[in-house]
Amino acid sequence: MAPQDEMRIGDAERDAVMVALHDHFAAGRLDRAELDARMDAVLSAKTRGDLRPLVRDLPAPTGLPDQRTPSPMEGPAEGAAVLFGGPGHPAWHGRHHRHMARHHRRRGPFPAFPLLLAVFLVLAFTSGPGTGLLVVLQIALAVWIVRAAALAFTTRRSRGSA
Repeated sequence: MAPQDEMRIGDAERDAVMVALHDHFAAGRLDRAELDARMDAVLSAKTRGDLRPLVRDLPAPTGLPDQRTPSPMEGPAEGAAVLFGGPGHPAWHGRHHRHMARHHRRRGPFPAFPLLLAVFLVLAFTSGPGTGLLVVLQIALAVWIVRAAALAFTTRRSRGSA
């Protein structure tokens, strides 16, 4: 048994295999009795090794992750992040957290939802719910544009000083 087959699984892995089994049932590869038997086994599975025999005779997708390891040519190169200063770069972690800590120290989250709800309720009772909804959507759009411009400005400014 491979080391990956000894790994314990959770509901997400069981759900993925159950979806794959349902797809194979819909495609006519399994009959109802086989589907029921395999579903019962999936629900009682504890490891990946318990799931593998249940989908071994079925074509992909089986709901299980591939056992093979991807070659460097198939995905993004591991060294690319180190070369270009991405998340794998040694300086990335500290710089990213310092940047985030500076923003969180300045102010808390913008309380947009409670404010928009209050505006909507006031306008709904005075001018009608249609007017209230349109005004709230216009305010939300204006706030979103202003915050996007402010974020773009602070990002440009912080990149210029780094």
